[in-house]
Amino acid sequence: MNYDLIVIGEGISGLTCARQATRAGLKVATIESTLFGGLVLNVNELDGYPGADSGTNFASELMQSNAEAGVTSIQEEVTTVRSAGSGFEVATKVDKHGARQVVIASGARLKKLGVPGEKEFEGKGVSSCADCDAPMYQNEEVIVVGGGDSALQEALVLAQFCSKVHVAHRGDKLRAQKHLVDHVGAQPKISFMWKTTVEAILGGKMVEKVRVKRDGKSEDMVCAGVFAYVGLEPNAAFAPEAIARDERGHLKTNATFETSMAGVHAIGAVRAGYSGLLRDAAVEAQRVAEAVAKRLK
Repeated sequence: MNYDLIVIGEGISGLTCARQATRAGLKVATIESTLFGGLVLNVNELDGYPGADSGTNFASELMQSNAEAGVTSIQEEVTTVRSAGSGFEVATKVDKHGARQVVIASGARLKKLGVPGEKEFEGKGVSSCADCDAPMYQNEEVIVVGGGDSALQEALVLAQFCSKVHVAHRGDKLRAQKHLVDHVGAQPKISFMWKTTVEAILGGKMVEKVRVKRDGKSEDMVCAGVFAYVGLEPNAAFAPEAIARDERGHLKTNATFETSMAGVHAIGAVRAGYSGLLRDAAVEAQRVAEAVAKRLK
């Protein structure tokens, strides 16, 4: 099956791009290997995006709108993208799909701590979604790792259920927005551990302790859960090696969001220079859809 445009990723930027391109008269497919919506599904209350409440509802509305508009949703994992004649071939673990243009909107994933016990206790006390799992830690102590917006947002959610939320941050000041810092400061259940790193996650069947290092000394802290928000890394392993990347692996684009491979575009969190704001992801998606439609027509 050949399309005018294949959008890789069904996060907010990908879904928005597909919707706009379809409205412009293009034949469009989106490809996603996991659940649609991306990281926004972990956000219970969207901050600073008018007209949207929860991440799940917002993504679901976009997905439904796309289905009604005729966007083809392909649930497969992309392995490679390569030039093929005057267009492109997007290969997955299941099939090959042709397109005249490609938009990479595969987003980013949460970085792992990379410490002993993290993988072993995934789903057994190690989590990346407070909105999903916080009720499981009623009256328990948990540790949130990080100092940015996501870390503080999740700490606030956890504080509604937990007896104590310890925020471990390797620095001595927060990177989060001021209003979040103020909200956290007013929550008595949340405390900070400055210049602190996690060395290991310990337990039996479930998480029981976390080994942290601060002031040059290691100590074990009793806790029932660990929530890490230490940054993101782009989902770009499948992208052609010929596409230029920055030092962190994000795809470089020009002012119109086209990569160094003509006809392949990148938007959202996979792109170098992305602001991190949801509304900007939507703006990028609309601009790319309009540019692609204009080029193909």
